[in-house]
Amino acid sequence: GYIKLQTKNILTDETDSIPKGKADFLLATSVTKTCEIEGITQAGIPGKIPYTPTLDAEFIVNEALYSMPEIAETPSGVPTPALITRAAHNLDAYETVEILDLGLEVKPQNTILHQFGIEPSDAINKGANIDAKEVFAKGMAYGKSYELKGNYLILGESTPSGTTTAAASVLALGYDADGCFSSSFKDVPNDIRQKTIDEALSLVDADMSNFEKLSLVSDNMLIFCAGFLLEATKRFHVVLGGGTQMAACLLIADKLRKDVLMRLKSENLTLATTAWVVNDANSDIKKLLGLLSYTPHAVYTELSFKDAEIPVLKKYDEGEAKEGVGAGAALAYANANSQSNKSVVDAVELIMYGMM
Repeated sequence: GYIKLQTKNILTDETDSIPKGKADFLLATSVTKTCEIEGITQAGIPGKIPYTPTLDAEFIVNEALYSMPEIAETPSGVPTPALITRAAHNLDAYETVEILDLGLEVKPQNTILHQFGIEPSDAINKGANIDAKEVFAKGMAYGKSYELKGNYLILGESTPSGTTTAAASVLALGYDADGCFSSSFKDVPNDIRQKTIDEALSLVDADMSNFEKLSLVSDNMLIFCAGFLLEATKRFHVVLGGGTQMAACLLIADKLRKDVLMRLKSENLTLATTAWVVNDANSDIKKLLGLLSYTPHAVYTELSFKDAEIPVLKKYDEGEAKEGVGAGAALAYANANSQSNKSVVDAVELIMYGMM
């Protein structure tokens, strides 16, 4: 039968939407060396996981890769969600697509790249070695100075093993968030993740400030974006494109705003993710959003690859990959621009045929 593209509110399940009009698209890219822990993530090419955000950046901007011959995919062949984000752009172009380098090992080519003097962070099981206060301040400054070109902004992320650092960050800040975090795996490698998170949390003690805790167990993307949205939402609407990692970003901002004596203009903020995240039995984005001091505007969009000709795409519907590179926001954007499920699937397949 005919499948409709649907955007719904995560908390109420009512039909919902992100703002209408043209969006600027920013991709926050970062490497945490946590991604090099054996077996912790499948977001990318084994042995080359730090390339994932670089390739995602090149791909959403150019629909081509320069730093590596092939696109990042999971071991079972599921291609990066960057495909979905780029497909939405091909159907209705974003006003601009720009990349934030929040600690990359390899700089993406042929992209508009904003650099902030941020280095890749270390693995959290040994201490991430971040100056969280400085990274947060850089995020705030950029949120203050960013010049919006379209009607609103979509902020996506590509940070391999970022769900692990997100879980550690939120737990370190004292939130009751056990078992809430998603993974790119269909079946989560909980033992490796759990061991990594436990080792990270053992570095933190109750006397530390929030910034000190995050300096040890977080990643640059989460901290920078938390600072960014506190300032940016004062001036325009920000759609955070992502699942449990972006929910963590909201929780971090909610804690740190007290440290910097700011309020968050939450009416200028939307979190947009995929139905694959919301329906994931191994995580609980609803619970995470319920830990905020306000009720957030949060939506998910349902896309089905049931009728896709390329068999590997059906693995998305089975719960692999789930989200990333702003895919959930890209789907909400496509829907707000009156695209259908079929037009998005066709656009994804067209890209893939072009790369075969």
